[in-house]
Amino acid sequence: MTDFHLLLVVMDNGLVQVTLSNPEGEVIGIKYNEIDNVLETQNEEDNRGYWDVVWYEPEKQGSYDKLIATDFKVIVQDENQVEVSFTRTWNISLRGSLAPLNVDKRYIMRRGVSGFYFYAIMERKEGWPDVDMDQIRTVFKLQQNKFHFMAISNDRQRIMPMPEDRATGQPLAYPEAVLLTDPINPDLRGEVDDKYQYSSEDKDIRVHGWISSDPPVGFWMITPSDEFRSGGPNKQDLTAHVGPVVLSMFTSTHYAGKEINTEFRNGEPWKKVFGPALVYLNSVSSEEKPLNLWEDAKRQMMVEVRKWPYNFPESVDFPKRNQRGGVFGQLRVHDRYMSNRLMWADSAYVGLAAPGGVGSWERDSKGYQFWTKANKRGYFSIKNVRQGDYNLYAWVPGIVGDYKYSANITVRAGSNINLGVLVYEPPRKGPTLWEIGIPDRSAAEFFVPDPYPTLANQLYTNHPEKFRQYGLWERYVDLYRNDDLEYTVGDSYHAKDWFFAHVTRDVGNRTYKPTTWRIIFELKHLNNNGHYTLQLALASATDSDLHVRFNNPNADPPHFATGTIGKDNAIARHGIHGLYRLYSIDVPSVLLNGGKNTIYLTQSRSRSPFQGVLYDYIRLEGPPKT
Repeated sequence: MTDFHLLLVVMDNGLVQVTLSNPEGEVIGIKYNEIDNVLETQNEEDNRGYWDVVWYEPEKQGSYDKLIATDFKVIVQDENQVEVSFTRTWNISLRGSLAPLNVDKRYIMRRGVSGFYFYAIMERKEGWPDVDMDQIRTVFKLQQNKFHFMAISNDRQRIMPMPEDRATGQPLAYPEAVLLTDPINPDLRGEVDDKYQYSSEDKDIRVHGWISSDPPVGFWMITPSDEFRSGGPNKQDLTAHVGPVVLSMFTSTHYAGKEINTEFRNGEPWKKVFGPALVYLNSVSSEEKPLNLWEDAKRQMMVEVRKWPYNFPESVDFPKRNQRGGVFGQLRVHDRYMSNRLMWADSAYVGLAAPGGVGSWERDSKGYQFWTKANKRGYFSIKNVRQGDYNLYAWVPGIVGDYKYSANITVRAGSNINLGVLVYEPPRKGPTLWEIGIPDRSAAEFFVPDPYPTLANQLYTNHPEKFRQYGLWERYVDLYRNDDLEYTVGDSYHAKDWFFAHVTRDVGNRTYKPTTWRIIFELKHLNNNGHYTLQLALASATDSDLHVRFNNPNADPPHFATGTIGKDNAIARHGIHGLYRLYSIDVPSVLLNGGKNTIYLTQSRSRSPFQGVLYDYIRLEGPPKT
């Protein structure tokens, strides 16, 4: 099953042959069926299949570390499985040249599996230098002359451009985006290509890859668990893109910025296992439809999910099923202004993550996270949890805010902890007077315009994820040429009358100015003795400072300001959400009028077209009822 040479390690199970550099531990060859190497042989051997980390010491320039190993070892080799290890040990003499990490890269080949598994153990010892790590990933670069069709979900599949098409295309305002002006495939002329158009939420990144039509072969990345990823189930990340490239993103700052950075200070020790994931290869006869490869890859993904956690990795740092525990219970919601009775937390996202503040899971990248989706009645069961101390967090679609269970939860091997009935009391001061949007941490329900015909990606024409089209921020000034958005509550207005992104206004010559949106509403009966509350939830922010004023557009200082927030880049990178932020704004009755009122929302920072916020939900509450 394994052959060892001075400079190569070859694993072969009769279905797939994998060649690894020795002792570096990079994947330099994958032989499958009629293809001697599915990886791009025009690339250097160290630029085909590899791990890398983007890292830097504080205040220094970032760089890539490809985690090149220095030692090789066979962990297990028998008739059913081989597991090999490539390690690198850090010491202080390497400071500044390599990320301060001990690294153990593992590769596993099993009998009867058409592919190979891979994972890595990364460790920092106590007292090591401060460091930031923006990204941890694996990269596989496939043969350009064979793999042209990319699939990342049932409704996101297409023939992709070639790298040469991007090189000859027209770079657009945001660096990763290119207009294809003279593509090799003429059907793609006039489309935009941008790798961020193929991002997905982590919970949906289970299988993605590429198909070769001649011969009909599929190359797939299968990730059966999210436990080692960062930022929770709704964190967005890259999947695959022109190259052809297949990614497995473990951590990144995409759609979040430095707030989700893996940051270590004051000699903090750390160890984490990333993976295992499976590189899966499949084939069909030339008479069959190539898309059958996608269907087979999905079936294999479900097989891997059912097997998780795997029982075959040999590292003691990867616990088997009997070394894990679980937590279950029911989450209900108490909001007396919505119902006199406890409500079910229908379809709530419930998870265990590192102890922290309310909502801290969304910014955590160091620890493990374990999430599930509750049923209609709020019952949840979180299984196969690593031993450790956690907080339990949740958020409920349709309900504003974040839930956190009050006590720490210690999970031990074999434990199955029943938390009983948990009650979430969301932020609420008084009855709803009006609301805009749906509290679901996304701006998807608002008006998303069509792209300019000359800047379209045809995949997203009439697609539910139309927001992934390029340049939608520029459509704001087309719709609101002279005045900014005005929304009148109760005047037959609904969410589609609200532009999806509060962006800057392009006034020409690469100059931008702030925009002020107005919400107009009536208060028939003003309570002069009480305080009102504006619940304002943001789905994303990018270098923004949102000012809120009531009935006086010139109030200085504004009645409320967020301060400078956000590096999500969800506007430029075609995401409909980034990090969630909720502000409960106290509104003294003296700021309001009996009759007509206007709320002014000003995004005050305006250096670029990509600055702005995405609103999730806005609600005005009256004074509390006794």
